[in-house]
Order: sequence, then structure tokens, then C-alpha cells
Amino acid sequence: MPFLFELWAGRHQLPPRGEWLTWVCLGGRGAGKTRAGSEWVRWQVEGARPLDRGRCRRVALVGETYEQARDVMVFGESGILACSPPDRRPRWEAVRRRLVWPNGAEARVFSASDPEAMRGPQFDAAWCDELAKWRKGREAFDMLRFALRLGGDPRCVVTTTPRPVPVLKELLARPSTAVTRARTEANAAFLAPSFLREVRARYEGTRLGRQELDGELIETPDGALWPVELIEAARCPDAPELERVVVAVDPAATSKHGSDACGIVVCGVAEGIGYVLEDATVQRASPGVWARRVVEVARKWSADRVVAEANQGGEMIEALLRGEDRTVPYRSVHASRAKSSRAEPVAALYERGLVRHAAGLKALEAQMGLMTVRGFEGHGSPDRVDALVWALGELMLRRPGRPGVRTL
Repeated sequence: MPFLFELWAGRHQLPPRGEWLTWVCLGGRGAGKTRAGSEWVRWQVEGARPLDRGRCRRVALVGETYEQARDVMVFGESGILACSPPDRRPRWEAVRRRLVWPNGAEARVFSASDPEAMRGPQFDAAWCDELAKWRKGREAFDMLRFALRLGGDPRCVVTTTPRPVPVLKELLARPSTAVTRARTEANAAFLAPSFLREVRARYEGTRLGRQELDGELIETPDGALWPVELIEAARCPDAPELERVVVAVDPAATSKHGSDACGIVVCGVAEGIGYVLEDATVQRASPGVWARRVVEVARKWSADRVVAEANQGGEMIEALLRGEDRTVPYRSVHASRAKSSRAEPVAALYERGLVRHAAGLKALEAQMGLMTVRGFEGHGSPDRVDALVWALGELMLRRPGRPGVRTL
């Protein structure tokens, strides 16, 4: 039973049906990708009986380095040797860096860091592990493709945690590629519960979590003001005692279906460092609803100031907020430049390491990743980012202006 993988495997671990040249198995950490690759190799080389010939005779095993390929793909807990029944288990020939099965099939181990080593050999199947980590990804995969020329239908399986690297993006875009996806939890039965609790508590909602746990391909557009690395570097589990707290509001023009959200973001500052504390944005809310939400958030954080973009009904905004709480500290802010131009000085604060992010800002960070020097490359308006810019601008970039009004 342990060796009849097809009876208990997850759907993402089984080869897709139909015609394909490459199967890409995308998944979070611990989602069972390595086991899927090992079992697929077994299906290619094994026959009905131990000495019977299988579909394939020459397989390439390619990892980021030779050591990683050997230690994970061959000797790992989910590697080929661990998955093979005793009467079909291949022997490892360290000098020749290959596995040899009882029926004569063999699999050679290669390092993606040495693409030229794949010039010359030829294969009828291949397994690539963690393609998105390969430093010479395109060169190595190109060399492998040239070597896949034996048999009537040479195929390749790629098991990897997704990263927005060119070789993986190009591969996923090809019509000859089939894809399966899985979150880390898809393999929960074989993972320590404490591991799942810890990584979810620490990385839930972050771009890193979406990539490493949910198996999502998180792309960064050209000219992004907040690349993934910049946001990840801002992670901070706890904020210190804050000197000042601001709630910023980017009001929506209408509450009709499909309208922009009302961006509401809370930020604080302490010892010259800005802290993004909460994204309280509301979608399709009437003016009365979002005004009430703003006042609630301001009270929750004991905010020193509420700032709101006044380009659309500045006096109305103040009246709405005063209607909810006459004592709310309020300042109008006026947008005199394009959104991307306003965002750049705030992005520069991140580049200087002057901003930290609390947990639970997934939607805000997703918008931030789509804000570029050319403008916002997502759908609708970057309402959350606008509110973030006003909040951090008020706390860290404020310039003198008319009393009660600030221009950015």
C-alpha cells in the first residue's frame, strides 16, 4: 500500500490528463511536490514486473546544485530511493552520479549551475526540482530541452515553489505546459501541526506567505515602487509605544456596485520610524458608513489626527466625521500631483528602511505591489495605497502649508 501512490496521492500530485510536454507542479512548502516528482519518475521507468522495461530508459534529474539534487531528489525522505519498493529500488553509483534500476533504466543527476554538463547526453524523460531557484535557469532548462530527444514522447516534470522568474513565467505561458497547484495544507496529513500553526501565524497574508505557503506566483511589474523584497523587509510583529498616530481616508466618489473602496489606513511613528498598523478599508460603503468606520478606528487607536483627501467634497467629509464625533481631530489634504508622483516619496521611506508593517495587511500590500512609476497597474483605484501615502506623508513628510490643509 505505501508504494501504490496513485491510491492515496493528492490531485495536484498526479500527472494531468491530456497531451503535454511539461507538467509544472506548483505548490507551497511541504505540499508534496518532491514526492510527486519521485513517483512520476517511478512510473516512467518501472515495468509491470521488476525486470520488465518501462516507458522510459534514460532520465535526467536536475536540481539547483548537484548536492541538492542528490540529497533531495535521490536520498531525501520523499526522494526516489525512499519511494521505491525493495524489489524495484535502484542502486546509487556515486562516481557516475546516477541511479540504475534492476530493469536497466538509469537516471543521471545534474546541477542547473552547470548547464554545459547537459550538452551531449540525451534522455526520454526529466525531472527538474525547484526550477524557480536556479541561478542559471534559462540556460539550464534550454540545455535540458535539447537533450530531451529520445523516444516518441519525451516529457518533463517541474516541481517548484513559484517565484516570478522569467524561465518559469515563460514555461507557464506555453500551450504545451500543464499545471497543478496546491497550498501547503494540501499535504497537512504529513506535516507537523505545530509547523502549520507557526508558519500561518507568522506569514499569513504576506506576499512571502502567498508565495511559499499558498503556492501563488506573485509578480512584480517593471518600475514597481514597492517590489516584493521591499515589503518583506518591512515586516515587524510588534510596534513600540508610538509618539503619534494618524488615520488617513481616501473617500470613494460613490457607494454603487463596482465603485472604488473607501481607503482607510492607520499609521504611527516612533523614533523616526513609521508603522503601518491597520488597513480598515471598506468597500461599497455609503458616506455615513465609512465615516462611522473612520471614527471607530480613530478611537480604537487613540489617533492624534484624521486626514482625508479633500479633492472630492472636502467640506462634506468634515461634516460627516463631525456628525459622528464632534471632537474628532481632522485635517484636509489636497492632491496636486498624480498618484504615482505622490507615492514616490513614501516609497523612498521604505527604501531607507524607515517603515515597518504589522500583520494583516494582505490587500494593502497587494495594491502596493502594483503601483509603479507609470501609475497603478491594477484594476480600479489604489484606494488603500492612497490612504497609506496620506498617512505616512502626514507623519513623516509634512511640509508647512495653509492651516488645516496639506498639499502633496
